[in-house]
Amino acid sequence: MYHYTECGLDNVWLVNGYHIEEIDGEEFVSFEDADELHHVIGRSLAEKAGLTGSEIRFLRKELGMSQRMLGDFLGTTEQTVSLWERGANMPDSESRLLRALYLEKIDGNVKVAELLERLIELDHREQERLIFQDTDSGWRMAA
Repeated sequence: MYHYTECGLDNVWLVNGYHIEEIDGEEFVSFEDADELHHVIGRSLAEKAGLTGSEIRFLRKELGMSQRMLGDFLGTTEQTVSLWERGANMPDSESRLLRALYLEKIDGNVKVAELLERLIELDHREQERLIFQDTDSGWRMAA
Protein backbone atom coordinates (compact mmCIF):
# COMPACT_ATOMS: atom_id res chain seq x y z
CA MET A 1 0.00 0.00 0.00
CA TYR A 2 1.05 3.57 -0.65
CA HIS A 3 0.87 6.22 2.09
CA TYR A 4 -0.66 9.14 0.15
CA THR A 5 0.64 12.12 2.12
CA GLU A 6 0.72 14.29 -1.01
CA CYS A 7 -2.93 15.15 -0.39
CA GLY A 8 -2.02 16.83 2.92
CA LEU A 9 -3.59 14.15 5.10
CA ASP A 10 -1.65 11.68 7.24
CA ASN A 11 -4.26 8.92 7.29
CA VAL A 12 -4.79 8.16 3.58
CA TRP A 13 -3.45 4.92 2.11
CA LEU A 14 -3.92 3.64 -1.46
CA VAL A 15 -4.29 -0.06 -2.25
CA ASN A 16 -3.79 0.52 -5.98
CA GLY A 17 -4.22 3.20 -8.63
CA TYR A 18 -0.68 4.48 -8.35
CA HIS A 19 2.60 3.81 -10.12
CA ILE A 20 6.08 4.20 -8.69
CA GLU A 21 8.86 4.74 -11.18
CA GLU A 22 12.53 5.15 -10.41
CA ILE A 23 14.52 7.51 -12.59
CA ASP A 24 18.22 8.15 -11.90
CA GLY A 25 17.84 6.75 -8.40
CA GLU A 26 14.89 8.99 -7.53
CA GLU A 27 11.35 7.68 -7.02
CA PHE A 28 8.43 9.33 -8.81
CA VAL A 29 4.81 8.47 -8.07
CA SER A 30 1.90 8.99 -10.43
CA PHE A 31 -1.78 8.49 -9.69
CA GLU A 32 -4.70 7.40 -11.81
CA ASP A 33 -7.44 10.05 -11.96
CA ALA A 34 -6.26 12.16 -9.03
CA ASP A 35 -9.33 14.42 -9.32
CA GLU A 36 -11.68 11.49 -8.74
CA LEU A 37 -9.47 10.26 -5.90
CA HIS A 38 -9.70 13.66 -4.23
CA HIS A 39 -13.50 13.69 -4.66
CA VAL A 40 -13.73 10.31 -2.92
CA ILE A 41 -11.42 11.46 -0.13
CA GLY A 42 -13.38 14.70 0.23
CA ARG A 43 -16.73 12.90 0.30
CA SER A 44 -15.49 10.56 3.05
CA LEU A 45 -14.39 13.59 5.09
CA ALA A 46 -17.61 15.52 4.47
CA GLU A 47 -19.74 12.58 5.54
CA LYS A 48 -18.09 12.18 8.94
CA ALA A 49 -18.85 14.15 12.09
CA GLY A 50 -15.72 16.02 13.18
CA LEU A 51 -12.94 17.45 11.05
CA THR A 52 -9.26 17.74 11.92
CA GLY A 53 -7.26 20.79 10.90
CA SER A 54 -5.71 19.04 7.91
CA GLU A 55 -9.16 17.81 6.82
CA ILE A 56 -10.53 21.37 6.96
CA ARG A 57 -7.57 22.51 4.84
CA PHE A 58 -8.14 19.66 2.37
CA LEU A 59 -11.83 20.53 1.87
CA ARG A 60 -11.08 24.27 1.63
CA LYS A 61 -8.43 23.71 -1.02
CA GLU A 62 -10.66 21.31 -2.95
CA LEU A 63 -13.32 24.03 -2.98
CA GLY A 64 -10.71 26.42 -4.40
CA MET A 65 -11.12 28.84 -1.51
CA SER A 66 -8.52 30.89 0.32
CA GLN A 67 -8.60 31.07 4.10
CA ARG A 68 -9.96 34.60 3.82
CA MET A 69 -12.70 33.55 1.43
CA LEU A 70 -13.78 30.63 3.62
CA GLY A 71 -13.73 32.88 6.67
CA ASP A 72 -15.90 35.46 4.89
CA PHE A 73 -18.27 32.73 3.72
CA LEU A 74 -18.61 31.28 7.22
CA GLY A 75 -18.87 34.69 8.88
CA THR A 76 -15.52 34.58 10.62
CA THR A 77 -11.94 35.71 9.97
CA GLU A 78 -9.02 34.38 7.99
CA GLN A 79 -7.12 34.05 11.29
CA THR A 80 -9.86 31.83 12.72
CA VAL A 81 -9.74 29.55 9.68
CA SER A 82 -5.97 29.39 10.09
CA LEU A 83 -6.42 28.40 13.75
CA TRP A 84 -8.87 25.65 12.78
CA GLU A 85 -6.42 24.33 10.19
CA ARG A 86 -3.71 24.24 12.86
CA GLY A 87 -5.87 22.16 15.18
CA ALA A 88 -8.25 24.45 17.04
CA ASN A 89 -11.80 23.11 17.29
CA MET A 90 -14.10 24.22 14.51
CA PRO A 91 -17.63 24.87 15.81
CA ASP A 92 -20.22 22.29 14.71
CA SER A 93 -22.29 24.84 12.76
CA GLU A 94 -19.32 25.95 10.63
CA SER A 95 -18.20 22.34 10.18
CA ARG A 96 -21.67 21.32 8.96
CA LEU A 97 -21.79 24.25 6.54
CA LEU A 98 -18.32 23.49 5.12
CA ARG A 99 -19.16 19.79 4.70
CA ALA A 100 -22.54 20.56 3.08
CA LEU A 101 -20.95 23.10 0.73
CA TYR A 102 -18.35 20.55 -0.37
CA LEU A 103 -20.95 17.82 -0.96
CA GLU A 104 -23.22 20.15 -2.91
CA LYS A 105 -20.33 21.21 -5.14
CA ILE A 106 -19.09 17.70 -5.96
CA ASP A 107 -22.64 16.42 -6.42
CA GLY A 108 -23.05 18.91 -9.25
CA ASN A 109 -25.20 21.61 -7.66
CA VAL A 110 -24.73 24.20 -10.39
CA LYS A 111 -25.83 27.12 -8.22
CA VAL A 112 -23.28 26.27 -5.51
CA ALA A 113 -20.56 25.78 -8.12
CA GLU A 114 -21.44 29.17 -9.66
CA LEU A 115 -21.41 30.79 -6.22
CA LEU A 116 -17.94 29.37 -5.52
CA GLU A 117 -16.63 30.48 -8.91
CA ARG A 118 -17.98 33.98 -8.26
CA LEU A 119 -16.37 34.07 -4.81
CA ILE A 120 -13.05 32.91 -6.24
CA GLU A 121 -13.28 35.55 -8.98
CA LEU A 122 -13.99 38.25 -6.39
CA ASP A 123 -11.14 37.05 -4.20
CA HIS A 124 -8.66 37.30 -7.06
CA ARG A 125 -9.88 40.62 -8.41
CA GLU A 126 -7.45 43.47 -8.03
CA GLN A 127 -8.62 46.40 -5.93
CA GLU A 128 -9.89 48.85 -8.51
CA ARG A 129 -10.34 52.57 -8.11
CA LEU A 130 -14.01 53.20 -7.43
CA ILE A 131 -15.42 56.33 -9.02
CA PHE A 132 -18.92 57.62 -8.28
CA GLN A 133 -20.94 60.52 -9.53
CA ASP A 134 -24.05 62.29 -8.31
CA THR A 135 -26.81 62.24 -10.91
CA ASP A 136 -30.37 63.55 -11.04
CA SER A 137 -31.56 60.13 -9.88
CA GLY A 138 -28.97 59.74 -7.08
CA TRP A 139 -25.44 58.45 -6.69
CA ARG A 140 -24.15 55.96 -9.26
CA MET A 141 -20.87 54.40 -10.25
CA ALA A 142 -19.29 56.59 -12.93
CA ALA A 143 -19.08 54.95 -16.35
